Amino acid sequence: MRKIYLVGFMGCGKSAIGRRLSYFLKMPYYDMDHEIVRQQGMTIPEIFEKYGETRFREIETEFLRTFRDEACIIATGGGVAIREENRRIMRRTGLVFFLDALFDDIYMRIRKDKNRPIVQTSTEQELKELYLNRRKFYREAGHIQVLTANRSLRQIVEYIGFQVNRLKANN
Repeated sequence: MRKIYLVGFMGCGKSAIGRRLSYFLKMPYYDMDHEIVRQQGMTIPEIFEKYGETRFREIETEFLRTFRDEACIIATGGGVAIREENRRIMRRTGLVFFLDALFDDIYMRIRKDKNRPIVQTSTEQELKELYLNRRKFYREAGHIQVLTANRSLRQIVEYIGFQVNRLKANN
């Protein structure tokens, strides 16, 4: 089995689902943002402040190109799928799940999060516009869309696990 990528807007549950999926499928789990923070030796807000968003997006692409070659689960950053090159890399090297959450659910989770530079500098309406603009990229990146509304973390993990095991059995 290749990599499993989780894509979607910030706050859609990628990290929480990725951690649980790791136990469910007995595969290593990595949070892309945490790995970048570790590699760069600074927080994401610090990277944005010092180098800007464009450089941060380049760091994400470098991560996708060079991250270890092993079957694992990767929770991507919310903006990873906006770059065509990133979508190509993920689709070529793994199975991509688009965690499709409702904006209102997402906003309730992220509105006070100090570790999300975009949230700190945007209004609710601006975040909703960003969410709507990014959806097409998540759909293009994803092999499988996972609707998360009214589903527990356990239900989502079991659904993704079922899809992964079904595809393994067919290969």
